Amino acid sequence: MTQMDISYLGHSSFRLKGRSATVVTDPYDSQMVGFKFPKLSADVVTISHDHGDHNKSEFVKDAEFIIKEPGEYEIKGVSIIGIATYHDEKNGELRGKNNIYIYEMDGFRIAHLGDLGHKLGEKILDNMGEIDILMIPTGGEFTVGPADAAEIVRDIDPWMVIPMHYQSEGMNADSFSKLAPVDDFLKEAGYPVERLPKLSVKKETMLEEQKIILLERLKV
Repeated sequence: MTQMDISYLGHSSFRLKGRSATVVTDPYDSQMVGFKFPKLSADVVTISHDHGDHNKSEFVKDAEFIIKEPGEYEIKGVSIIGIATYHDEKNGELRGKNNIYIYEMDGFRIAHLGDLGHKLGEKILDNMGEIDILMIPTGGEFTVGPADAAEIVRDIDPWMVIPMHYQSEGMNADSFSKLAPVDDFLKEAGYPVERLPKLSVKKETMLEEQKIILLERLKV
């Protein structure tokens, strides 16, 4: 059985470690966010948008491929699909554009919604297709908030949901004091919650029960 590991690096950043490649999403500026970004390496880095708390690809060692735009990519056995969306509800007028990325790794389809600022229409949902694991911002202020995030989860209907971009201890209060805590989203979503240091999954053993996976941030 092929196992894939997902580690939470804080804010909207994750490490997806599969059989043939490792991907890091949205590496951030430590001073801006308040967490020290871990020292790690990866084959691929994806950037949802060009803000300092999401675009620090230079912090990831040995990354051969940096993806910043929508499109379809095939890298080291991993398929990545970038879908254009917006950082706000006014077609990007307030905060610009945002990319959703779909990663096809080791039999899984994983979606990272970046700093999505609006609900998803049928066209985007159709383009996304079926999703096994969904990484979704839940904190509001700069992205969708707890209620809209819960609605998006119901629209996408994944097996597992991993919240991100929410208020947590140690964040830079000057930048992120208005983010909602993750508990607000958990109440809105109403799914069973499992708290883990990291997520290790095998396609053959995925449970039918939908759940939220609340990951601990990987400490430096």
